[in-house]
Amino acid sequence: MKVIAIVGPTAVGKTSLSIDLAKKFNGEIISGDSMQVYRGLDIGTAKVTTEEMDGIVHHLIDVRNIDESYSAADFQKAARQAIQEISNRGKLPIIVGGTGLYIQSLLWDYKLGSEGDPEDDSLRRKYEAFAEVNGNQALWEKLQAVDPLAAEKIHYNNRKKMIRALEVFELTGHSIIEPKEQPRELYDSFLIGLNTDRAVLYQRINQRVDLMVDQGLLTEAEKLAETPEVQAAQGIGYKELFPYFSGNSSLEAALEEVKLHSRRYAKRQLTWFRNRMSVRWYDLVQHPSTINEIEETIEKWLADVKPPLQTDDDEASK
Repeated sequence: MKVIAIVGPTAVGKTSLSIDLAKKFNGEIISGDSMQVYRGLDIGTAKVTTEEMDGIVHHLIDVRNIDESYSAADFQKAARQAIQEISNRGKLPIIVGGTGLYIQSLLWDYKLGSEGDPEDDSLRRKYEAFAEVNGNQALWEKLQAVDPLAAEKIHYNNRKKMIRALEVFELTGHSIIEPKEQPRELYDSFLIGLNTDRAVLYQRINQRVDLMVDQGLLTEAEKLAETPEVQAAQGIGYKELFPYFSGNSSLEAALEEVKLHSRRYAKRQLTWFRNRMSVRWYDLVQHPSTINEIEETIEKWLADVKPPLQTDDDEASK
């Protein structure tokens, strides 16, 4: 089963490319973004608009209320079902997003969770004491610094899981949710990575934040600030504005934090996709005509019919 995935950092043109390819190759789009699942969070998540969709069917957008949680496992199940349904209709599934764990867990037989990792009571007590003094957010940031894979999956209010993830990483050097064996690829996938020069990327991110403010970002963020404990409130572009609403920061300082965290996240996104996936990289920002090369390569890939990938059910039936 053939699947296209368009990945990369924010503000590099993934949405536009996905719609162009969906039109050309009779595709439907599956969002691979952990924040676009929330209803009402449109501006801060750079959610595709109805006009931008231009009639192309999109999946896994607006499937949760802002007070509900959403995990990589939820995405994995729903996206695999969408891929099957899209393919059954004779269309091409196109996954688009920058949430690395979501994309990886979808395309490969990726096991979320880990068993048999070592334990150390002294390490656990150390991190428990740290959390008591500094709070859950500081603990989550410590986890994110050493193990972004686990931090992306574990909510900052789940202190027990954060401590366990830090304990495992310090003892073993690997993520608590990272597979110990090379996972099996589930689809015949074509991975497109979009990127551009760092200076250009950072400028585009800064400009995007300014545009979001003009479009009404503060209204969305203020609504989330009423329930800062929910998972959706931890999204970049929202939580940085909470100090402004509480009178503890100027708007200018809060927006600088949004830009800074957005740039840092873009860097982490690039690191993830470069280190964990075999991606073909293109720069459509500075070289828009490269889309012709992308389309030609996809045409050849679509014409290359491979035998279906074997599933566990196939193996069991032998």
